[in-house]
This record gives sequence, C-alpha cells and structure tokens, in this order.
Amino acid sequence: MRIDVPLEERSLANEVTDADGIAARNAALSPMGLGRLRRAPEGFLNASQIADVQAGRRGLLRHALLSAAGLTSLSLNSSFARPSLDAKAVPTVDPRGDPNILEMPEHTKSLGQPVAARGYGMPSIWENNLQRRESPGLTRVGAAGVSFCPLQGLFGIITPSGLHFERHHHGWWDIDPRKHRFMINGLVKNPKVYTMDDLMRLPSVSRIHFIECGANTGMEWGNVAVPTVQYTHGMLSCCEFTGVLLSTLLDDCGYDKMNGKYLLAEGADGSGMTRTISIDRALDDCFVAYAMNGEMLRPENGYPLRLVVPGVQGVSWVKWLRRIEVGDMPYATKDETLHYVDLMPDGIQRQYTSIQECKSVITSPSAGQMLLDRGYYNITGLAWSGRGKVKRVDVSTDGGKNWRTAKLETPILSKCFTRFSISWNFDGKPSLLQSRAIDATGYVQPRLNQLREVRGSRSIYHNNAIQTWRIASDGEVSNVHLG
Repeated sequence: MRIDVPLEERSLANEVTDADGIAARNAALSPMGLGRLRRAPEGFLNASQIADVQAGRRGLLRHALLSAAGLTSLSLNSSFARPSLDAKAVPTVDPRGDPNILEMPEHTKSLGQPVAARGYGMPSIWENNLQRRESPGLTRVGAAGVSFCPLQGLFGIITPSGLHFERHHHGWWDIDPRKHRFMINGLVKNPKVYTMDDLMRLPSVSRIHFIECGANTGMEWGNVAVPTVQYTHGMLSCCEFTGVLLSTLLDDCGYDKMNGKYLLAEGADGSGMTRTISIDRALDDCFVAYAMNGEMLRPENGYPLRLVVPGVQGVSWVKWLRRIEVGDMPYATKDETLHYVDLMPDGIQRQYTSIQECKSVITSPSAGQMLLDRGYYNITGLAWSGRGKVKRVDVSTDGGKNWRTAKLETPILSKCFTRFSISWNFDGKPSLLQSRAIDATGYVQPRLNQLREVRGSRSIYHNNAIQTWRIASDGEVSNVHLG
C-alpha cells in the first residue's frame, strides 16, 4: 500500500540550486563562522534505561546522554570538539600559541610502524568508539537480535563491512566454504548443486544497493523510543555486492518458464529461514552474492553465500543461502505469514509487503549530538527508495513549514543510498530539522500522522515517516515526534 502525499508549496526565496548560490549564502549567513558539533554518545543505554524510554519516561534520557558524553569525550576524534559537560565553558588558551603547532610531535621525530604490521588493516584507535551496537532488552537473546549501524559517523554512501548492521534469527556461523553447497530444484529441467568454486567461475556482477530491515524505525511507531539515529534508523546499510545473477543460474537449470511463478529461498542457519520471491523480481535484478565491498562476505553477513534482493526488506536477503526452489505459488512460510506482516488499524495483517518505500533521515546534526556554537553547519543525511532512484530531497528547519531543496551527492544509483547536504545557519533559536525524500516514481515520503492515518500506530514494520530532530536553544539535539 503506497501513501502518495502531495508536495507542499516551497518558499522560492529559500531555494538554493547551484554551487555559487550555496557559497554566497554560506558567506552571507555565517558571520559568526563555522559551528562545532559534539558527537553523539554511543552504547550508553542499559536495560533499565531502555525500559524507561519505552514507557515514556523520557526525562531520564537527558541524564543518560549527559553522563555518556562525559564518559566518552576522551575517545572522540580529534577533528571534533571535546568539550566539558558545560558546553559554554571557555577553553584555556596558551599565550604562546597552539602547542600542537609549536611543539614537534613524537610521530614526526621517530620511526613509525613497518608495512604489514597488521596483516589486515584496522581502524585508528581514535575511532574505536564508532561501532555497531545492540539495544539492551530489545530481544530475549543476542542470537536472535539486532546490532545497529552507526549512521551518524559515516561518510558517503558505502557502509564499511565491519559496521554493517546485523539481524539474526538463530545466531551466525562461520561456515567452511569448501563444504557449503547451493542447490536449485523444483520446477526446473536440470536440478543442480553448486559448490562455491562452481559459482565463482560463472559470470559475475558487482552492484551497490542498500539493505534495510523491515523493522527499521519500528520502535518509533507509537512514541519516541530511542535517543539517536543509530537506534532509530540503524538497521540499514549500503554496500557493493558481487555475485551471480539469479537469471543466469535459473537459465542454467532450465526453469519452467510457463509454470514457475515463485522462488523459495532457504538459509542454512538453525532458524529455517525461508522466503518467497516472485520470479519476475528474481529475473530483474536479484543475485546470489559471495563478496561485499571488494572482499568475501563477512560471516555475520552470510558468508559464504547470501541472496541479494534489491529494494526489498532485509529478511528476504537470505543469509548462508543453501537452496532455491522454483514453484507455482507463494510458499506461505512462517516468516511471511506470522512474522514480517503489517498490523493494520482494523486488526487485519497485510502479508507480502516487502518493498522498502522511499525514506530519508538527517544523520548530522541528529539526536544525541550538540551544536556548540552559533554559525554555519552542514546538514547532511541519507535517502533511499526500494523502487529506484531518489529524485529529490527537501530539508526543513522549522518542522515542515518551509522546505529547501538539498544537494544530492553523486553517484545517484537505483535502490541505493543517496547522500544529501544543505547549508544552514544556527542562530540560537529552537529548530526542528526534517528531511523529505521523493523518488523517481513521484512517491513522497509521508509525515508521521499521514502514515498513522493509514497504518495506525501498533505496527512494527515499514515505518518510512519523516524523522524530526529538535535543536534546543543551547544546541542540544533530541528525537521528537511531529504530525
């Protein structure tokens, strides 16, 4: 069910459409110079605090944020401000000048690490706070849990393999690729079993696509539930995947073009994960992937083989893929009839609603961060659509009363992240940041109340509503709900 929302009139006086105009506007609006941003603290909510937030006791959230800011400030990247809890405290100034310039650092005076000191490169120790995190209390056991991607700390559109979100139903395994087998059977002339060597000898494709769990932003259906973009939108990643087109494999097995209407994809983990996919979608752009971001898949992302179903919720991207069966009707498996269904206001549950509709979110400034100065800031975020390319993203700083068109960074690819950005001057007045994406089909990302009018507020899946971040006069950014 698509929710098509008409675009409101935008103020042409606020429109910025070219680089020269942006530069001129930056100069005009930023007499106070560049603003500094304090990063959002990570990994600071325990089970009790999660329960408090879910119960609506959000007054405790500010205390948790402030406590975490003090605990994590020493591990922040040196390119960001490291303030005390009093954001307005005046830093001590050395009258001689900046010691980081005047004094020769150790790394300039001594020999560094040799080549291949690490056989596999790792992030800097100064970046070790940027990790995927789980939300305590969200699931009963970690083997059937979620880890959230730290969207607030990423650049561009590619998610590093080590930060790709996780969603498991029965835990992950590191499977021996020499023993892994992939079968295609059902309505085919020649059922086949492939080894990994067989698959990697076939013609391959490499494509960049986003993957989003159907439950992403699901905790926000009813009330404000979690404090940062990592937890509101972090069941989301975008990578380059490499593998073999399903169309190639189905042709190789001689699938029944008359009666073969659906595929059943089956994973090798203990959950018995199985998903139905239409043959039309399978032949369009689906493939079985063995590599991600230029290297073999990570174990927690399905090594040695997973299904890639661009634009469709992540549960259909079956990990540890071992079998595809061609059939003549939907398979009605447990994870598409009882789970991953949309609960409507009348109590009816919609099934097979797999497409991830057009969506966007501002990642900076975002909740948990703090604007330490008045002045110029670069608002940036991500937009994506399961139906193709993102056509436009509008940004509002007043809760949707006025909109400006953001710049879309290249590349702009189908069913892929699109990075957007726009300049903004924070003058100390409370603000409400929102982004609204429009895809190539003309679909407009809905406001929260528009989505609830159709879908109610008791659902879990496919929440693609506009997200609002509130910036207080002191620069603190928080998660709020607007209609």
